Amino acid sequence: MAIPEFIRELRASAGQQLIWLPGITAIVFDDDGRVLLGRRTDTRKWSVIGGIPEPGEQPAACAVREVFEETAVRCVAERVVLVQALPPVTYPNGDVCQYMDITIRCRAVGGEARVNDDESLEVGWFTVDALPALDEFGLFRIKQALSDAPTWFDPMTAG
Repeated sequence: MAIPEFIRELRASAGQQLIWLPGITAIVFDDDGRVLLGRRTDTRKWSVIGGIPEPGEQPAACAVREVFEETAVRCVAERVVLVQALPPVTYPNGDVCQYMDITIRCRAVGGEARVNDDESLEVGWFTVDALPALDEFGLFRIKQALSDAPTWFDPMTAG
């Protein structure tokens, strides 16, 4: 995964200590109700699409950009699904980050799903009743994107 230049600059002064960052997750549906997923190069697992906004970039614009960069699918942001502080993550190099994830439901409007960068091994559309193995993070966000009901999710009490 490429580290954005602004994070490299921040790490130059912060070292490996915890830094707080925004994160964007895009749950993209096509006209047939299928969801777009990518199989990541770092974990080799299927996942929802996401990334870190550039400084000053709006969350919806980041979602649209990340989806296109990773999958070549063009989409429009429809609504915020969930805002959630995630537990800290320690990366293999020792860097520690904590993300405030903003999950956005998106609708595909063009492009053909394909690997479009070095972050994915595969990308594809999946019906919600035939998803590949996903972690709770992705499953919960897909479920919320399919619902219009507001939800409170506390990772400290989730089982």
